[in-house]
Order: sequence, then structure tokens, then C-alpha cells
Amino acid sequence: MDDTERLQEMIAGAKRIGAFTGAGISTESGIPDFRSPGGIWTKYQPIYFDDFVSSEEMRHEAWRRKFATDETMVKAEPNAGHRALAKLVEQGRMTAIITQNIDGLHQRSGVPDSKIIELHGNTTYATCLDCGQRYELAPIRKAFLGKGELPVCTKCDGIVKTATISFGQAMPEIQMARAQDETMGCDLFIVLGSSLVVYPAAGFPKIAKRKGAKLVILNREATDQDASADLVIHGEIGPTMSRVVGVN
Repeated sequence: MDDTERLQEMIAGAKRIGAFTGAGISTESGIPDFRSPGGIWTKYQPIYFDDFVSSEEMRHEAWRRKFATDETMVKAEPNAGHRALAKLVEQGRMTAIITQNIDGLHQRSGVPDSKIIELHGNTTYATCLDCGQRYELAPIRKAFLGKGELPVCTKCDGIVKTATISFGQAMPEIQMARAQDETMGCDLFIVLGSSLVVYPAAGFPKIAKRKGAKLVILNREATDQDASADLVIHGEIGPTMSRVVGVN
């Protein structure tokens, strides 16, 4: 029995499956990993949350970077890996997708928002830091690129920022609590495309394992948690999951 068949068997025997996705599932859709050589964080010093809030100049720079690098994100489409997880959710086999990604591709693959737990937020829209009002990006882009205008909340005059978690910004408490609950309740936990180096998010596979779940890690490169996994597959996510689940 090869690894693909073993994963198929594990999925078939599971009652409640949780997924944990990282940048590797989205690189197969053409979205570069921020941490990889040539990625955004090797070209730019990160803008910390406190600097974004306190400095108009830093807000200008953050939005400039956002729109300068946005084309790749906007053009990206969900791949077979996203579609395979969407199928498992649709079948009721997978109860949640915990993701470190900010690209919205899980939603676009057909997974309901209620089944997606975004640990690092979402870059496809913006929110007011004070009142939480949601803003779409198109009007912000037009005003910023046209007149250099920074977005301000129309409800409370608060600062508007992409709905992502920046360096130095607190992790979202509700999402973290949801992720912990889902992790503790599953009997199969599948990691897809995460190097498992960013904590506290990378602690969820360990929690699943401690609670008795089977742990699968599907990633191109080795991770520090491979030794504790029940199955490790070093390969491409889309082709692997399309064979396992039966999607194109």
C-alpha cells in the first residue's frame, strides 16, 4: 500500500477530520510564500502593527506595498488541493479548515466561511481597527492610487487596515479558541503545506496528537513534527489530494 492509499484509508476510517493549511497549498496557485527566497519579507522590512497605527507614513507604505503586490493574489485561483478539502467539507467529513493563509482561496473553492478559521486574517478585504466595519478594497485602491488617500472609517473615523494580523498584533482570540476546540475534537488532523515553524499556530498538530488524533503531514519539505506524525508525505498537495479524494 502506497502513501496515497494509506491516506485514503485514514480518511475513510475517520469520523471527524480537521485540516491545517499553510503557504504550501497556495504556492501551487501561484501565490509566493512570503518567507521563501525572493518573498515579500526578504525584500521589505515588515511593518509592525504599532508603527502602522502611530505613523501615517507607515500606513502609506503598507497600502503601497499591498497594491504593488496584489496582482498575483487577485489572479490566483483555487487548485486541486483546495477543491479536495472543499469536497471533504461538503461531504461532512471535514468539520473545519484552520489556515495560516490570508488569500481567501478556501472560500473561493466553495468552503463556507463558517468552516474556515483564519488565524492570520484575510487580505482580500479591510476592516476598521476601532469598530470592525468591513470595507471592500476596490474603492480604497482607487482613492489611494488616484490621490494618495488613506482609508478612514466612515462610521467612527477609525483607522482602516487590511483584515490581516500584522507583526506585533495580537492573535485573534475567537479564532484561536475555535481552532483549539476543533483540534481537540477531531480524530484525524491533516497538515497541508505548512513548515510548522510559526507559533502559536504550529502548536495545533501537537494538541491533536496529544488528544489521540491521527496526524498526517503533507508538505514538500520536512518539518520538525514529522517524527510524531502517523503519516508523512513529501510531495505536491494538489496532485496528492486529487488522487486521494477524487477531484480534478
